[in-house]
Amino acid sequence: MNKASPNWLNFLSISFLVLWLVLACVPFLWTFWGSFKVQADFFSKQDWQNAIFGIRTLVETGSSFTTDGYEGAWIQEGFWKAALNTAIVTLSVVAISLTLGTLGGYALARSGFRYAFWILIAALIFRAMPHITLVSGYLLPFFELGLWGHLSTTIIVLVAINQPFTLWMLHSFFLSIPKDLDESAMVDGCTRFQAFRHVIIPVMWPGVITTGLFSFLLAYNDFAITALLLTEENQTMVPKIASFLGSTQEQGNVMFAVAAVVSATAPLFVLVMFFQRQIVSGLTAGAVKG
Repeated sequence: MNKASPNWLNFLSISFLVLWLVLACVPFLWTFWGSFKVQADFFSKQDWQNAIFGIRTLVETGSSFTTDGYEGAWIQEGFWKAALNTAIVTLSVVAISLTLGTLGGYALARSGFRYAFWILIAALIFRAMPHITLVSGYLLPFFELGLWGHLSTTIIVLVAINQPFTLWMLHSFFLSIPKDLDESAMVDGCTRFQAFRHVIIPVMWPGVITTGLFSFLLAYNDFAITALLLTEENQTMVPKIASFLGSTQEQGNVMFAVAAVVSATAPLFVLVMFFQRQIVSGLTAGAVKG
């Protein structure tokens, strides 16, 4: 009886994992496959197998696969500009957030004053507020100063919203590093900043990568802020897809939107797979102190 229980637990665990993988991967794989078909196949009401074999795609293009959706999205509809704007916004947000977060998190983690706790509490309250309520406070000065619609304004707002998260997360990572490392480096002649740069940062590098990835996802996947603060010409990919879907549906080019969705989602899979070891080590490092 005692030997049967672990087997049942293993079976349930594996079954749950397989079910989760199916629910998580099948929609994206189906969309990825369908992005190389024509609309009559992917949205066929007669037979869903048309999306697999590409019957209408073969008739219309002479092949079972076509890249017309990607050519229409990236070239005809100018999706490349939205991708470029997304790269500028996300990389800027990650760079600024990590720079301020590492300096602030280290200072608060090594500070013995009571105000460090209240700064973190204030940051947590700010982070808990709905993003849409924070954006409304920026709109009036941006309109009056003529700053609305520019990428730089969106970067400023996203950094302000993301900074409490990076501050808390990096603060926890710094707490897991013994203060003896700082003190030993300063005894050897390093200044506080040199100890931080040459000793502490290399030790907590997995934590920096993990925090940077979450910051990247926040800026990359944001819709509300970018949709409110950017003009149609400066849109990033997510709000571009939202407006793009409606316009292409009216024109009968829904496959442009499907290709754009795949184009926006694929880099996230590559990014997570590339940094998976650093993410796991970073999360586990933040959970252990001493």
